[in-house]
Amino acid sequence: MSKTKSLRTLAPLFLAALTATALAQTAPQTAVQTDAQKAFAAIKTLPGAWDGKTPEGRAVQVTFKTVSGGSAVMSEIMGHGPENMVSMIHMDGPNRLLLTHYCGAGNQPRMQASVSPDGKMFTFTFFDGTNIAPDAGHMQRMVLTLLDDNHHTEEWTFADHGKEMKEVFDLRRKM
Repeated sequence: MSKTKSLRTLAPLFLAALTATALAQTAPQTAVQTDAQKAFAAIKTLPGAWDGKTPEGRAVQVTFKTVSGGSAVMSEIMGHGPENMVSMIHMDGPNRLLLTHYCGAGNQPRMQASVSPDGKMFTFTFFDGTNIAPDAGHMQRMVLTLLDDNHHTEEWTFADHGKEMKEVFDLRRKM
């Protein structure tokens, strides 16, 4: 076989291999979601109105809303007074799920989530914040537990001068 004939035979094969490689590099890749991304996807199922009570029997309402083109979820806690507060939950890269809490205490603690093995409990733990003086009161932790599509709990822990106070909301989706 001559060199010219070999090149004519091999050229289409080479072109096909090159085209397949180019297509594979531009085709959308199916990425495996991190635990943080899975948790954020679960939190994105919460939008709507939720009613509940504190252990003391006080009524509380919480609303969730997906905002900013789906990049954040806003939670608003509405009680009966100045304790109305907003929290924003969003991803920071593929591995960190964050919550910024705009507190009635006038500060903004930031917390990072850890996810339970079953993917139904998200523990947000304080790592920094703004307008927080040393030892000043601030939200230290929030544990969000998804019990089913229409029922979840929120356990908020406020730390102040070494003491912790907890508030638990047992919430059901308003139908």
